[in-house]
Amino acid sequence: MVHEVAAAGFSDSADYEKARPSYPPEAIAWFAEQLHLAPGTRVCDLAAGTGKFTRLLLPTGADVFATEPVPGMRATFRQVLPDTPLLAGTAEALPLRDASVDVITVAQAWHWFDHDRAIAEARRVLRPGGALGLTWNARDRSVRWVDGVWSIIDRVEKRAPWRDHDNWRDSAFRDMPGFGPLRTAEFFHTQQLTPADVEARVASVSHVAVLSEADRAAVLAEVREVLARDPETAGKTTVEMLYRTDVLSTERA
Repeated sequence: MVHEVAAAGFSDSADYEKARPSYPPEAIAWFAEQLHLAPGTRVCDLAAGTGKFTRLLLPTGADVFATEPVPGMRATFRQVLPDTPLLAGTAEALPLRDASVDVITVAQAWHWFDHDRAIAEARRVLRPGGALGLTWNARDRSVRWVDGVWSIIDRVEKRAPWRDHDNWRDSAFRDMPGFGPLRTAEFFHTQQLTPADVEARVASVSHVAVLSEADRAAVLAEVREVLARDPETAGKTTVEMLYRTDVLSTERA
């Protein structure tokens, strides 16, 4: 039930943990308020990956556990967050009882799900009035070199389920039976990276990870060329990758 590119592309999660960005504090504060995160709140961080979002929920004091379907991701999660409970499971078939959680969070993952089945399953396991919170670090392409890097990836991600993130998000979340109005916000942040980190960030993209060794090397060579020729990055030891963080929340009817 896991998308084939996600299953293969995230099986080795070293680049994902090393190079993927975290989330801005303002976004976490928004979720804490919207989802009523507090001691005693039972939270399932769904498709938690290596726990990049999970670890930001823990300071709220909520009772947080994670669910992740890809074994490679679970292995890294256990190394990073050994004391946080972790289950194997998918969004379409959660290993949870009916009405057993107060909040479900999903970071950087809903686009991989079967939307209709995942919505129905989220409604099943959330208690009445329970909340669903979603977030993505979307690619902010307002700087030329950043746009140049992601333009390389555009050619690779032809089978990506989210080809146009904004249109996909807006259309997918018009249909959420059993849930109330959708609340949204956006925040902006940057990630400090070395040129080698930028390569690792690109390598962490699932559609790049599943390429042949030769094709992956060619993609990373193009990335190096962008960094070498752009005046904002040429010769720099660190650069700033830009992101727009989209946040959404809704409540189970």
